[in-house]
Amino acid sequence: MPTDTTTASVSSSGPWDAKLQQFHGGQEWAQLSNFVEDFSVTTNPFGMPSAAKLAAAHSIEHSHHYPPADQEPAKSSLARFLWPSEFETERDRLILGNGASELIDLVIRMAPAGTWRPGPFYTQYKEYERSARNNNFTMLSPDTSDKANVACLVNPCNPTGDYLELPELKAWISANVLPGGYAIIDESMQPWHSEQFREHSLISQREYVEGLYREQGISVFVMHSWTKLWCCTGLRLGSVVCPTAEHMRAIKKIQVPWSVNTVALAFLNAVVDDAEYLKDTWELTPAWRKATVDQLRELFPEWEFHGREFLSWIWIDTRDASVAERAVDLARTAGVPVRSGRPGYNLPTFIRVAVRHPAKVDVLVGALKAI
Repeated sequence: MPTDTTTASVSSSGPWDAKLQQFHGGQEWAQLSNFVEDFSVTTNPFGMPSAAKLAAAHSIEHSHHYPPADQEPAKSSLARFLWPSEFETERDRLILGNGASELIDLVIRMAPAGTWRPGPFYTQYKEYERSARNNNFTMLSPDTSDKANVACLVNPCNPTGDYLELPELKAWISANVLPGGYAIIDESMQPWHSEQFREHSLISQREYVEGLYREQGISVFVMHSWTKLWCCTGLRLGSVVCPTAEHMRAIKKIQVPWSVNTVALAFLNAVVDDAEYLKDTWELTPAWRKATVDQLRELFPEWEFHGREFLSWIWIDTRDASVAERAVDLARTAGVPVRSGRPGYNLPTFIRVAVRHPAKVDVLVGALKAI
């Protein structure tokens, strides 16, 4: 029976209903009168690409019309971005959604019932677990040797920063998914890898995906939240690459119509052509990340810094829950909120810090000096 939130006792964490929703960063900025920068989310430090933002703004003029029911031309534009040479044969496996969150829920709803397991890391993005619990899956731990009906791996892993290359990823799928099961691989942060990200992504492995489905009935879905790479979290843009066109149509059958609005579609259709934005992302994110780690390590040599060099965030173990709490409080007070590891992840000694422009990092580092 649905919970009656009008009469039930509700425990909240800021705007989040802690009994019903999964905590997420990115909510504090609007309450800070001295807001400088949001370090609590893993979005691109370069902000929304200007040409795509302009296209989105112009699309308001057409928002008295319904969005296209086939998500075109934005869907084909994204397909061309993902598969520059083969997009015409690949796009029938692709569908867009209102953020990855909508598609995560839709795929898990149509998955075979039974057991669910996360990736091999000690924690990962929790939306998959939330959806699996809501759909009555039996939950397995990441360290179990049992295969599951549905296995969900975030790669690169947010927040831990762990990353499996393709051979390791394929081995993990084989070792953890039952025949006839679903493997959902979240590659939302994978395009940060480099200009060659496609070669390191499951999107380039159609023959492998088709073979796995043909021989073992295992369906591999590759999930993307595009709101991180292109810094458009308010627009809600996600996609999933399905193992076959039939799987895509099964999602479309249960997806509400027009779930991606006119503004988001216009943004997506334009942003995939912004090569300069991605060039800056691939060149400067690793440099800015390293500089931030170096500054913080000099101040706090006892802290442990985790994550691959190309990622848009740093996962930090302060080794002391009170120190982590103090860091979160100081950052918020200075107008540069960071993500605590306590809510959602239950890792109170950890904080997550986004990669940002060096001038904004100076504000954060200045605040943390008071620890």
